[in-house]
Amino acid sequence: MIQREIEQQIRSLFRRGKVILIMGARQVGKSTLLNQLFEGQKDILWLNGDVDNVQDLLQSPSAPRLKAIVGDNQFLVIDEAQRIPNIGLCLKIIHDQIPNIQIIATGSSSFELASKTQESLTGRKHEFRMYPLSFGEMVRHTSLLDELSMLEHRLVFGYYPEIVTHLGTEERDLRELVDSYLFKDVLQIESISKPDKIVRLLKALAYQIGNQISYNEIGQLVGLDSKTVEKYIDVLEQSYIVFRLSSYARNLRNELKQSKKIYFYDLGVRNALIGNFAPAKSRIQGDLGPLWENFAIAERMKRNSYQEYFCQSYFWRTQQQQEIDYVEDKNGQLSAFEFKWNDNKTPKCPITFSSSYPESNFQVISPKNIETFILDD
Repeated sequence: MIQREIEQQIRSLFRRGKVILIMGARQVGKSTLLNQLFEGQKDILWLNGDVDNVQDLLQSPSAPRLKAIVGDNQFLVIDEAQRIPNIGLCLKIIHDQIPNIQIIATGSSSFELASKTQESLTGRKHEFRMYPLSFGEMVRHTSLLDELSMLEHRLVFGYYPEIVTHLGTEERDLRELVDSYLFKDVLQIESISKPDKIVRLLKALAYQIGNQISYNEIGQLVGLDSKTVEKYIDVLEQSYIVFRLSSYARNLRNELKQSKKIYFYDLGVRNALIGNFAPAKSRIQGDLGPLWENFAIAERMKRNSYQEYFCQSYFWRTQQQQEIDYVEDKNGQLSAFEFKWNDNKTPKCPITFSSSYPESNFQVISPKNIETFILDD
């Protein structure tokens, strides 16, 4: 069994008087993690928010009703909790009225679950984000050498647990994942009025990883206005499918200030959307470079989240096309990174950046040193 990064962190919070929320896309392993956390546990009540009977059971929450449901159990687990309309109120009543019970709730949409629990659970919860498997988790499961040998495979098929543990059926499994699970929550959110357009939007974004995007241009491509494009991207981000980087600008007039880049949390999903599972090395440089950039940044995001490494993440570019792929700002200290699959020609930090931010650090990340970027410090 592959041990997840947040398992011990969650265990350490048991009996600390907080509701534990675990949020992440479907199929990233939330239910498997719960099974590992509670293996052999007897006094536990499991509820699944996807089941109609559970939704009906919790539809009109009251303290006596919820006490009867919970009974003598010491643990309450609610999977896919965002599907329960009154989940925030339910969790608040149980937390406040039933002492000594540990509540763990999972959700595949932070947009839905967070909005339903934000006010009710203020000061009563601890949130975790969960992603597809990470480079670091796989290194600990096998070895650094083994995982480095799998880099090209990860660039194509990604890190979803089902894909990692079932070699040989990756294409079929990824297509099923995208068709059957990925959109299940996204397309049920009320703000998504044109599901065919969001699929087209995702495909358009998949072709533009590593590039600056224009909401207006993408909108024209998929048939949506720019405000709707931004709203749909918000939903995709809250559903842990994509994430955005903003441009860093502090000192220079010619630094881009409003630009965005969008990346996928999982490259297997990205490649399934555009139907391209060609080996990484056989791809034209125009696709291999962005794949490597997306991989490195997504793995860094996972690492930062799991290690609670708090920083601001950006890219940097000027109107004269000088650019740096990724910049972190931690308490005013800048660290800049350029990503190169082939390190035959080592790029240098743009003079404009180094002279404007002389205290910054600059590093080129390739397959030869990727572990220094995405493993623990």
